[in-house]
Amino acid sequence: SATPSTPAATPSSADPDAASPARKAASAPPTDPAPVAGLDEDQMENAEAIVRAGRGMGVPRRGLVIAVATAMQESNLYNVASGVLPESQNYPHQGVGWDHDSVGLFQQRSSSGWGPVGRLMDPEFATRQFLTALEQVPGWERMRLTDAAQAVQVSAYPEHYQKHEWRAVRVVDAILPSGR
Repeated sequence: SATPSTPAATPSSADPDAASPARKAASAPPTDPAPVAGLDEDQMENAEAIVRAGRGMGVPRRGLVIAVATAMQESNLYNVASGVLPESQNYPHQGVGWDHDSVGLFQQRSSSGWGPVGRLMDPEFATRQFLTALEQVPGWERMRLTDAAQAVQVSAYPEHYQKHEWRAVRVVDAILPSGR
């Protein structure tokens, strides 16, 4: 049996902006940047969440680079739940880690006062927690990236953040082109 055909919508009846390509282009949502520096889509989306949260706080570009590099070291830029803390697995996550009760992009611990587990599994909340702590470090803007990250994270491997700086710069530059 033949399916009834429906008349094709004309630009004027379907979409009032269709007749104006300039208006349509202006109203189109911005496209996400393609992944850079060897990241996959999930990692790039998490980096975008870090930048979005930081920009919302008015954090300068250097702080965004430090945050992205820190998340690269802590979780490989994946939102990681904890095998030790089953509650964390009730929230959206991209893997399970076994480093104490550390969760999320920054491997923050609810037991250490970073916030409730469910909130720490939210990349933007976790970023705000990290950046709030970073901004309390005197002179963080002038420190080596690894020293600024370590002042917040208190890692057993304080030098490991530095190796991610060039990739973090590339990622932040892809998300926030110069001048923004």
